[in-house]
Amino acid sequence: MIHFPELFEERTRQVLGDEYELLKEALCTPPPVSIRVNNRLPGYSPSHNKVPWSQQGYYLESRPSFTADPFLHAGVYYVQEASSMFLEEVIRQLAPKARCVLDLCAAPGGKSTLLSEVIPTDSLLVSNEFVRSRSMILAENLTKWGNPNIVVTNNAPVDFQRVPSFFDVMVIDAPCSGEGMFRKDPDAIGEWSLANVTNCAIRQKQLVSDAWDTLSEEGLLIYSTCTYNREENEDTVDFICSELGAEVLTIDISKFEGIVFSGMGYRFYPHRISGEGFFITALRKTSASPTSKRIKNDLRKLQLKTSSLMSEFLLPDVPVTIYDNEQQIFALAHPWQEELLFLRSQLNCLITGVQLAERKGKDLIPAHQLALSKLLNRSTTPQVEVDLTTALLYLKREAITLVDAPRGYVLIGYQQQALGWVKNLGNRSNNLYPQHWRIRMNL
Repeated sequence: MIHFPELFEERTRQVLGDEYELLKEALCTPPPVSIRVNNRLPGYSPSHNKVPWSQQGYYLESRPSFTADPFLHAGVYYVQEASSMFLEEVIRQLAPKARCVLDLCAAPGGKSTLLSEVIPTDSLLVSNEFVRSRSMILAENLTKWGNPNIVVTNNAPVDFQRVPSFFDVMVIDAPCSGEGMFRKDPDAIGEWSLANVTNCAIRQKQLVSDAWDTLSEEGLLIYSTCTYNREENEDTVDFICSELGAEVLTIDISKFEGIVFSGMGYRFYPHRISGEGFFITALRKTSASPTSKRIKNDLRKLQLKTSSLMSEFLLPDVPVTIYDNEQQIFALAHPWQEELLFLRSQLNCLITGVQLAERKGKDLIPAHQLALSKLLNRSTTPQVEVDLTTALLYLKREAITLVDAPRGYVLIGYQQQALGWVKNLGNRSNNLYPQHWRIRMNL
């Protein structure tokens, strides 16, 4: 039997009443394993047990060695906790035509990869993470997912005041005390304290306040945590409504058993649903927002030029413009070029659109982001299929031998899914898989 902090038990029993014993029992059972499948592989169904509120979410019977599966590294699926996939249902009900979306606390990327699938294909997603090391993980996971209309930023929430009224939807999966993850992360039990709950609630109010002006008037805020207490959930929602200016919206949960409506949000408990503890709510901004900046005036500072280089690697008739800043070549989607370049001038952008290549001396090296992008034209790209053993050697960034492969830059594929580039020199090949992404464990 797992032992929980006495004060946590007392406080959670006040929320749940007699149901607390059922929650405690559920927290002593193995956590369910769930993944969400990318639409890059139509028809791929890893199990018959679907997550009720996600079109591409599945429960697995057991936890495999994900690291040893090339499909994970190719972005075929993302390992995501099932409760948090309910964000998909919120977007489908309340913002199916969202045009410009900010995921403010996005690392490691589960909700961002989900958002990139559920918003319209011509909409823009900005995924931000303040902690530098976590922002690199976020960039990696969004690169693997492959959707093109993406910006990844490494900024503090207050920095988004530089782009006022820019977003019509803002998602804040707030850093929290993590009570809902006790089953998946036993270390969180030992780290729990009332002081941490209080500090988290203070930080949550501050980060929402810092970023509030970047949400347009009547824009949608989706706020979530993975904790049970009221301070970080309903009390924070009450602060947003009363101090910042918003109203709580309702979500139809009639199709889903076990979700609890608390009056200000929706609670997921492990004894009621197959998933971990989770809270989510949606609010409509009712307060005024600052006037947007004039984007075109900022573009004059960038002095980027258009280029036709690398265009043969892209799907035909793709509505993008290719930019060349003499170090990198990247593609920006047509509806968003000015906005994307504006964001590059205002924020610390790790990814803007799709990087196609970078220059190294006189050589033009295709970017890893291009290899995994859904914009890549596989029919005109030199490529070679490899078996599982070779795929894992490639992902470990070890030397691999190619047979009957063309010389030059070649795409490595496994079961028709792109893994990355090599430079084939004939008698050997240079493995170009990103050094910091390589598999380090013994397989």
